[in-house]
Amino acid sequence: MRKVHTDMFGELEIDEKRIVHFKDGIPAFEQEHEFIILPYSEESPYYFMQSLSRRDLAFMLTTPEPFFPDYSAEIDDSTVKELGIENPENVCVYTVLTIPKERDYRDMTANLLAPIVINTDNMSAKQIVMDGSHYNTKHRLFPEKKG
Repeated sequence: MRKVHTDMFGELEIDEKRIVHFKDGIPAFEQEHEFIILPYSEESPYYFMQSLSRRDLAFMLTTPEPFFPDYSAEIDDSTVKELGIENPENVCVYTVLTIPKERDYRDMTANLLAPIVINTDNMSAKQIVMDGSHYNTKHRLFPEKKG
């Protein structure tokens, strides 16, 4: 077990086997290599990806299926090799969420262009960018109200 101090969750004891490793960090946070994925609540589709080296750094995530059932992350061969993916069933895909400054959850968006891919066999991960995709960085989770 490893103790981690966070701004959002206080002190956590983390099983080393649950640590997600980003060999090259993530875009704009290349120096951040270790994270833990924490559920928002037991029944929630939301998660937090908390940095283990920066107590103030956490990203809100979701799995795409509940909001975008037709979503498909295209993982290229070099990423499959880099993450050591042998069994596609052991791959988790998350999308990073953006919450507007007004903090209105109805306006949250998901970055479907650059999902986070985790090989749960070895807990290696990478945020990929699907070049040439029809996805973008700001897909609304909830439809806009009309009128």
